[in-house]
Amino acid sequence: MKLIWTAVFTALAAAGLAKHRQVCRARPELRVAAAYTPNPLSDRSLPLIKAGLARLTQAEDASRTQVSVPSPDGPVTAFTYAPASGEPHGALLWIHGGGRVLGSAAQDHDLCQMLADHAGLFVLSVDYRLAPEHPYPAPLDDCHAALTWLVERRRADGPTAGGIAVGGASAGGGLAAELAQRAHDEGLQVDLQLLLYPMLDDRTLSHGPQDRGRLVWTPGANRAAWSAYLSHPAGQDEQRPYAVGARRDDLTGLAPAWIGVGDLDLFYDENVDYARRLEAAGVAVELHVEEGMYHGADALPGTADAPSMVALRGRMAEAVRAAMEREPLDRS
Repeated sequence: MKLIWTAVFTALAAAGLAKHRQVCRARPELRVAAAYTPNPLSDRSLPLIKAGLARLTQAEDASRTQVSVPSPDGPVTAFTYAPASGEPHGALLWIHGGGRVLGSAAQDHDLCQMLADHAGLFVLSVDYRLAPEHPYPAPLDDCHAALTWLVERRRADGPTAGGIAVGGASAGGGLAAELAQRAHDEGLQVDLQLLLYPMLDDRTLSHGPQDRGRLVWTPGANRAAWSAYLSHPAGQDEQRPYAVGARRDDLTGLAPAWIGVGDLDLFYDENVDYARRLEAAGVAVELHVEEGMYHGADALPGTADAPSMVALRGRMAEAVRAAMEREPLDRS
């Protein structure tokens, strides 16, 4: 028994040391207590976490201006944002993060308003259904309904309405990439993919050779979230279209992409690989790697207002603003 406990404590100490090393590799302005907080996401803890988050966001949701987007499965709630001054010259469908199992559109209120103001956009933020209660394809179907609604609205505004982007952070970025794939196949307008550390590949189940993903979003959390979304263990064979963005073979003709990721993020390798594959397929892509950034550092208490994170959000706004000012491309 003594040997067993010795092994357990040794393993815990090693894991804690590895996490501390990664905090030390982070930018000084991002070294906050929240970065050390263990991620408790698992099959057993997920219902409790979701219940707690629902209580926290209920009051926020009540204060939002919302619209009801029609879909085959029933109305989908979404929130709209317009520039504080001037008319929008483009539109963005924003998809929130949370591992495809957590979160709500309310969590990105400030970000959506910033993108509307700084990029001159009409922003629609969709409150899609979550796994495991609503696994694939339900979340993507809700996002697709929101995009269809947005395209039809902009089309009704006439030729001056501008382009349309899809974007999101983490799980939202992954859903945005998968939605862009589906939109391409269906001939639905998308002029830019705005992907912030997107969750693209269910096969990312370890820290990898560079020991990434020790902070905030870990391999264990990734495994639990993907398994809930796919309704089978992450990393197994998956052939369903648009279920896992990185599993699509042919990326030819997809909308141009902006991808931003930190070099300490668990998703770093899959994001860089996806950017390279897009480029190889002839898709215009801008990859921004934020040095010393871990997953979600732009949204954590104590780091969201750090100069580097403010600058990162500014790069996002500039990328989508520039894309909306370009003539829409014919990618047929």
